[in-house]
Amino acid sequence: MPAPLPLFASGRELRLPGFRLGHGTDRAAATGVTVILCPDGAVAAADLRGSATGTRQFDSLVSPLALATRVHALVFAGGSGFGLAAADPVVEALARQGAGFDTGYGVVPLVPTAILFDLGVGGGVAPPGRALAEEALAAAAAGPVATGNVGAGAGATVGKALGRERAMKGGGGSARRTAPPGVPGAAADAVNAFGDVRDPGNGRLVAGCRTAPDRLELAGAERVLAAMPAASDHPWERNTTLVAVLTDAALGKTECLKVSQMTFGALHRTLVPALSLYDGDLVVTLARGERPAHVHQVAVLAHAATEAAILRAVLDAEPLPGLPAARDLPR
Repeated sequence: MPAPLPLFASGRELRLPGFRLGHGTDRAAATGVTVILCPDGAVAAADLRGSATGTRQFDSLVSPLALATRVHALVFAGGSGFGLAAADPVVEALARQGAGFDTGYGVVPLVPTAILFDLGVGGGVAPPGRALAEEALAAAAAGPVATGNVGAGAGATVGKALGRERAMKGGGGSARRTAPPGVPGAAADAVNAFGDVRDPGNGRLVAGCRTAPDRLELAGAERVLAAMPAASDHPWERNTTLVAVLTDAALGKTECLKVSQMTFGALHRTLVPALSLYDGDLVVTLARGERPAHVHQVAVLAHAATEAAILRAVLDAEPLPGLPAARDLPR
């Protein structure tokens, strides 16, 4: 049997040329904004498989026939539909820097934005505003980034098969994988899943729906859903996991779309179940075009990085009132 491909983790240090990532976090309101900057532009394409995604300027990323191929930043935000406005300060900042499409009448930055539902997690309705987007811009860096209750993952939750009152804390994660002499692939995400979260390395659930609001015993979303009566209404239908794949590989738009499609396998391995009727999941791939690479190489590394980033988001999460974290479960 051939030896397994060596995958070397670089933890939370994305360190990819041309990319910078920053979080703006309101811990009291449990919401936030995550910004990924690539002001020189990156080829981008997205795979949207969720049943209720909330996006801005993603239409040109879904179809390989759409004219636009490059983006200058990506924004993930809490706040449901209110969070889409978090893109405005990012567009304005890039335009002031001269980053964007030159229309002859000034530059127009393309900043796709996706949101998740975290309203009420902090005890009220306080969606992220301009200040959090500006905080994320100011914090954007190319090196280590925080994970857990940060940015778009600040109010994220997981395991809502029995309603949010029996859920656990989700979060924001990032990870990088590379195989010598390959091009590195990195992933950043906000995990606000309907299902449980599983470690694909050992099959163990690390967080998910609990048997009761005051218990730390996992019910198992698969068992819950398998026993759901045909006519029942679900108690919680507002969920989304957002994933960004970052690479300095030279890929075209169709190849970026294929990477996004293959990376969805990481969601199926870590979220139980993935892609439920109540999830708005998406994966977007951004390629800076610095080095030649095969699309399969990038996709395999992106898949591994996404698995690690999803786990990191949940394992690094901190509990909130009524929402225990993975670290609280008995071992």
